[in-house]
Amino acid sequence: MLPALAGANVIYGLGMLELGITFDFAQLVIDNEIAEMIKHVVKGIDVNDYTMATNVIKEVGVGKEFVTNMHTFDNFRKVQSSTTLFDRRMREGWEEMGGKDLLERATEKAKYILENHKPDPLPAGTDVLIDDILAEAAEEEGVK
Repeated sequence: MLPALAGANVIYGLGMLELGITFDFAQLVIDNEIAEMIKHVVKGIDVNDYTMATNVIKEVGVGKEFVTNMHTFDNFRKVQSSTTLFDRRMREGWEEMGGKDLLERATEKAKYILENHKPDPLPAGTDVLIDDILAEAAEEEGVK
């Protein structure tokens, strides 16, 4: 989080364990989720009359609750990062849904992606472009 807030634009090492000696698909899925949360924070929060809800504060009043106010309902998902792996339910709800821990959910998601993801094909001619780049690089290095 701190490097991202300081302006770093590369998040390195997703999925890596043991200083990069080992790669784990479940860890990659977990790290990807964390990276999405970091991007959400770095994006920042709009500060204006609407987002500060000054009119709602005046309407509801100091010391009263804002949770049931329509403004809260309309906006709380916009400022809180969403996650599919980190379970934010109370323990009872988590147990009712099977009680799977983070690693179990990440492993299932990684397996699903590996079994079902169909990447978009590269544009026509990309293979020729790559071959040309490799040939040019080899020529510059004197490799045949």
